[in-house]
Amino acid sequence: MIYELGKRLKELREAKHFSQGEVARRLGLTRATISGYECGNAQPPLDILAKLALLYGCSADYILGLEERRSVSLEGLTPRQQELAARMLALLQEFAQEE
Repeated sequence: MIYELGKRLKELREAKHFSQGEVARRLGLTRATISGYECGNAQPPLDILAKLALLYGCSADYILGLEERRSVSLEGLTPRQQELAARMLALLQEFAQEE
């Protein structure tokens, strides 16, 4: 759960190919602050947690280890593409329930 927060933050940052400095700059923090979050020496306050979730395109629950799934963003898709994506997700969920 929350003990994985630092690990998840680092994995999410690396998946986006951001340096700690880049994340710090985008959030108006210091690189040392980001390092502290990733090393588990500090925990981000709620406002920063929300900004990290937006930056990394996932839920705060995922960052905190409360859920294992990442969010799926449909941003930038046409309405038709969004409809197809929703259908595909429904089929995947149905298939997962059958297993």
